[in-house]
Amino acid sequence: MALAILRLIRPPGRIDGGEVWLDDVALGSLSNATMRRLRLAGIALVPQGSMNALNPVLRIGAQIADALADHDVHLSQSELVARVTDLLGQVGLPTEVAGMYPHELSGGMKQRACIAIAICLRPKVIIADEPTSALDVVVQRQVMVTLGRVQQDLGAAVVLVGHDMGLMAQFVDRLGVMYAGRLVEIAPIAEIIAAPRHPYTQMLIASLPSLERRGMMQGIPGLAPLLRDLPSGCAFHPRCPRAVERCNRERPELRDITSGVQAACHLA
Repeated sequence: MALAILRLIRPPGRIDGGEVWLDDVALGSLSNATMRRLRLAGIALVPQGSMNALNPVLRIGAQIADALADHDVHLSQSELVARVTDLLGQVGLPTEVAGMYPHELSGGMKQRACIAIAICLRPKVIIADEPTSALDVVVQRQVMVTLGRVQQDLGAAVVLVGHDMGLMAQFVDRLGVMYAGRLVEIAPIAEIIAAPRHPYTQMLIASLPSLERRGMMQGIPGLAPLLRDLPSGCAFHPRCPRAVERCNRERPELRDITSGVQAACHLA
């Protein structure tokens, strides 16, 4: 989904339908060259694997400078140093990081360097693809605080992709839950945690550890289906404890349940 928004899907993958709008611009109608200019300037990506995203043979400052130059931001050497220093400061990194290579940084520092690159042109939307994966919980917190602070400074929207419901509960305003490539529930985060409508969302939240509830961890039985071989009807029905005969033959569409809450379930 994140790559589709950025139009980075490569053949044999394709965007099969739907629209993506930024302000009053339909991104699907833009030429490849125009879309390339819009990436980073209008929509930026904070990638999941910062070690793989950063160029291992370029210093961090040079990678930020590359991003600026690629979008025709030409600065004098002193202006460039000041800009890089300011960007690193915004994400809580010391000035000397500009002269370091990615392998010299910790996981959290690499992730914040990726955030610095993502915000260098003050985008309106930041897509953060599991920005805390493979980080310990203390560093996760630091990265999310950094992302939240940057969001406030820019006035940007953040689309946060992830599997950690606890992290989502702390950071997001609205949550879209996906199963087998389709949205199954969208709601404000407080509503979705307190009263989830879709059985998959209910089981996701029930699997979270709790300080009040001791005992065996609760999981979701079965396995997620292959996208090339989806079951008939609702893709979740083979694993759903509430499934009825209709679930087996008819795929539910995402529909309004209450104000601001949508779910794709016959029983919601």
